[in-house]
Amino acid sequence: MSFSSKVKGEICRYTELTVEEALAELSAIMKVSGTLSFSGKSINFRVTTENPASARLVFTILKEYFKIHARLMVKKSNSLKKNNLYMVMITEEMGVKELLSKAGILKEEEGLFSLDYSINKELLTSEESKRTYIRGAFIGGGSISNPEKTYHLEFVTHSLEYAEDLKELINEFGLNSKVIQRKSSYIVYLKEGEQIVDLLNIIGAHSSLLELENIRIMKEMRNNVNRLVNCETANLSKTVNAAVRQVESIKLIQREIGLARLPKNLRDIAELRLNYPDESLKELGEMLDPPVGKSGVNHRLRKIEKIADELRRG
Repeated sequence: MSFSSKVKGEICRYTELTVEEALAELSAIMKVSGTLSFSGKSINFRVTTENPASARLVFTILKEYFKIHARLMVKKSNSLKKNNLYMVMITEEMGVKELLSKAGILKEEEGLFSLDYSINKELLTSEESKRTYIRGAFIGGGSISNPEKTYHLEFVTHSLEYAEDLKELINEFGLNSKVIQRKSSYIVYLKEGEQIVDLLNIIGAHSSLLELENIRIMKEMRNNVNRLVNCETANLSKTVNAAVRQVESIKLIQREIGLARLPKNLRDIAELRLNYPDESLKELGEMLDPPVGKSGVNHRLRKIEKIADELRRG
């Protein structure tokens, strides 16, 4: 089961709603995943989804809150996924016109019908109804990527006006959703893990939220470990390269003029470096009499490398 299906399965369990919240949620689902069709002078409306929990929720809301006994149909999808398609059909005899008007989808003026692509603000009378509306929009057209791979949550809509309204509604909760066009659709999306967690909290997907948070923590730990390992490897490589360079310089001086020509403080550290090529600067300093700090050892070895450079230049 995909992570999106888990989230939808979880939030579709919310059926204890007020009538206002039920209408807000149903309106969002219908606007995102609904299709209006005309047969002669009659109007039909259907909600289509691949998620059985979503279809069951729509059917239940229609029955429990609006006394509409919709028709539920199942057919095989033509897509390569071979998933079933679930369709909830509402006909004119069932009172579809009144429902579409209540849901802010269909407007009638002087006997003429028109579609309203915006979000009807009259449905958003409280913070809870706003949360419920966003939940409905996710049930109807939302998806979330597998958080093990990437952080991406989106709502697929078919109207720029509606996408902009949905973006503004989501951003009322302190988020930063954005809109892009993808072919003939308009996508409202979030890409930051923390913001996706906040949105899951808004729509009530608390179990999925905890699962995503656990994944985020594990990914962050792995990234931190990798950074530390890379840093340690880089430092070790730098130390080894410096030691090799120092030994080469000392051996050059030994061949050309002999270590006895060096001042005693340089000769002592040069002999130690030759005898202990793998020791750190701090450990070399502790072997001297009297002991010398890491910076002092580094300073002497730099002087030795400078002498070697001069010998190389003749």
